Parts: sequence; structure tokens; C-alpha cells
Amino acid sequence: MPRSTRRVAFVDSGLGLLGYADALHALRPDLGLVLSLDPDNMPYGPRTPAEVQRLILASARATLPHEPAAIVVACNTASVHGLGALRAELEPAVPVIGTVPAIRPAAAGGGPVAVWATAATTSSDYLRGLVDAFAADVETYAVAALGLAEAIESGDPDAVDACIAYAASQTPAGVRSLVLGCTHYGLVVDRIVAALGDGVTIHDSPVAVARQTLRRLGLEPAPDGPEAGVEAVLLSGRPGALPASWGAYPAGERLLRGAAGRHTLSS
Repeated sequence: MPRSTRRVAFVDSGLGLLGYADALHALRPDLGLVLSLDPDNMPYGPRTPAEVQRLILASARATLPHEPAAIVVACNTASVHGLGALRAELEPAVPVIGTVPAIRPAAAGGGPVAVWATAATTSSDYLRGLVDAFAADVETYAVAALGLAEAIESGDPDAVDACIAYAASQTPAGVRSLVLGCTHYGLVVDRIVAALGDGVTIHDSPVAVARQTLRRLGLEPAPDGPEAGVEAVLLSGRPGALPASWGAYPAGERLLRGAAGRHTLSS
């Protein structure tokens, strides 16, 4: 199959990049997707900033033979610790787009606001800085969703539900908005909504990041364009197949459906 004329690479420690690749694919299906995961070293949360920077640089460099027109860092931890180094090395030739928890739009709707994130992120100066900058006048709670990213990575729905139930139990009553502070969490947003109820507005950033990526490329959305889809999967730098297990999540299932007939899926 001919390769697309433009490709965008997504880098993350694990499956958090699926929602971001899916959001861009919905806006520009003609863009080829290169997905670079790092199963050998995930999760990044407990690692030192220097380790995270080294690992995300390696994941991004592994995509360069595929000639991406842009690279999306679909990981909050990696964006905090590696975005500057990536941009210094790759821009302006290859634009690098990071991810930021959607605290600003959540706070604009009034509080109280909860932010679910990894334990490392909830206690970080980075998150406190975002709250100070965009939600200083809004009641905000940081909630450690312990084990949720790892449960999502495992594909175990019972473990996912148990982690969500725990995070929900730590979320104060009366919260109006919930910010998903880890890119993995959007893959199970339906389960999170079921746990918290319809009265809580969920704020996530895949669509905003996809639109920013198009702006950096000088492109407009064209959702009716020809289908390209996933062109390469890298696993800690090694070429890999599209795991059928991704179909456990709606974003992954859509990417797999688009890739049907073009790739061999692993079980």
C-alpha cells in the first residue's frame, strides 16, 4: 500500500496516545499515523525527570525514519520533562506538540474542579503551577487515581473499575468538572462518567491537541478526506504490529478498523 504524503508521530509510554491519534484521525484521516510506545519502560510517572527526558527523546528519534511532519507528545509527564529538549533538537524542521491537562477550560466553567492524575502528577509543582495560573480563584482538588493508568494498560476491566471507584471515593461531593490529567484516562471516559454521574463535566484534551497539530502544520480539518491511518507501530523503538487488544477501547477499535486489510494484527 502506498504511504501517505504526510505523517504525524505520537509518542507515549503506553496506550494514552490512542485517544490523541484517534482525535487527529477524525479531523484529518488522510494523515498517516506513526505510534511510538515504550512498553519496556512504562509507566513514566515514577521515573526521574532526567530518565523521562531520555526515554521520550529515544521514542521520538525512533519515529524519524518515517519522516513525520510533526510529533505529538501524548503524555503529560513526558511533556513536562521532555518537551523543551525535544523542541531544541527537532524544531523547526519537525514541530513538536505537547499535552497539558485542560484546567483552564474547566476552571472557566466555575468550581469546584477535580483533577484526576497519577500520584506523581498530583504532587508536582507542574500541576500546582497550572492551578495557580488558570484556577487560582476556583476550588480545585487534585486526586491521585492510583493504579488507573496501569489498569488501562493491562486491559483488565475489573481492575479499571476498581481504580475508578477508588478515585471517585476520593473526589469531594459537589464537584462540577473533572479534568483528566493523564492521557490514558480518556480511554475509559464512559466508565468514569458512570462512576461520577452525568452532573460532572469531563475535560480532556485530545481534540484540542489535534487542532493545535493541524495549526502547526498549516492545515484545516478535512474529515471527509481519504483514509490513511496507522502506518507504523514502534515498541520501545522496535517495529511492531497493531495489537488486537487495542480494540478493548473505542479509540483503539476505530484505529484498528481503519487499519483492517493494511496490517497484520497481533493477538
